[in-house]
Amino acid sequence: MSVLARSSVKIGSAVSRAFHSSAAPAYKVAVVGAAGGIGAPLSLLLKQNPLVTHLSLYDLAPVTPGVGADLSHMDTPAKVSAYTGEDLGAALKDADVIVVPAGVPRKPGMTRDDLFATNAGIVANIAKTAGKVAPNASMCIISNPVNSTVPICAEILKKAGVYNKNKLFGVTTLDVVRANTFIAENQKVDVTKTNVKVVGGHAGITIIPLLSQIPNAKFSQEDKAALTQRIMFGGDEVVKAKGGSGSATLSMAYAGARFTHSILRALKGEKGVIECAYVESNVQPGVSFFSSPIELGPNGIEKIHHYGEVDEFEKKKIEEAIPELKSSIEKGIQFVKNHPQ
Repeated sequence: MSVLARSSVKIGSAVSRAFHSSAAPAYKVAVVGAAGGIGAPLSLLLKQNPLVTHLSLYDLAPVTPGVGADLSHMDTPAKVSAYTGEDLGAALKDADVIVVPAGVPRKPGMTRDDLFATNAGIVANIAKTAGKVAPNASMCIISNPVNSTVPICAEILKKAGVYNKNKLFGVTTLDVVRANTFIAENQKVDVTKTNVKVVGGHAGITIIPLLSQIPNAKFSQEDKAALTQRIMFGGDEVVKAKGGSGSATLSMAYAGARFTHSILRALKGEKGVIECAYVESNVQPGVSFFSSPIELGPNGIEKIHHYGEVDEFEKKKIEEAIPELKSSIEKGIQFVKNHPQ
């Protein structure tokens, strides 16, 4: 287990226990891109969450009302509404949490940066609408490239005069989930008691697992290098395994549900809820957005934790990531400047 105690309970056990709580608060959660490869299973998981009383689905795909109808037959408390076409505003109105997996998926040979041209415009439009109809919502951005799409959201919300840096999150939970899985396999330990701190960003070399901070873990230099590489480029492994027909959807849906559940737990007042996320931060000199452990509360981010002491291998990886992060952040900012909304 990492230096910071693992605060995120596994989705299944947490949801099961919460179903037996008669005093659970009520929240509206909107999923934008709800009919897609990530959005549909993510919505399925959120429909099971007792803290969600209204699950609002939006997608351009005409099948979206069918996804909503399908989920509405589940015997869980959340009311389901589904929207498509011009109804994005109706879907987002007064949401407490907005989760955004919308956009085109990665294809073979694509980097996350290759996705930028299409996904940047999609995310900008969502942020613009959210700023009008749900300015107090916590926005959880899954759409890649996260290193750029989160700064895009920030700039759009600033223009609208509603930006709250404590309520905008780039969801990097999949990196943590992968790291937990790969490290537990390597060390032959219980994955449910494993929590690897992963910092930096959410693309390739900007994903830095801090293996030196795992108590009682022992790695050869070869193992450490190989595991770090695998965690950094785990998405490529999935694309290849799917024969080029898709990317990481189910594991991303699980990770997105875990992060959303943490947001909701903190909203209802639970203390000590900590997740790694890509947020506006001064943790790392030279970059304005960085992923590190954040402590969540009813108003979003309560505290941004520094990532702590690292070894020389990890220090070098962080140094290598900085130029890439700076470039991605600036790309997002320039997109908004060059494309007046």
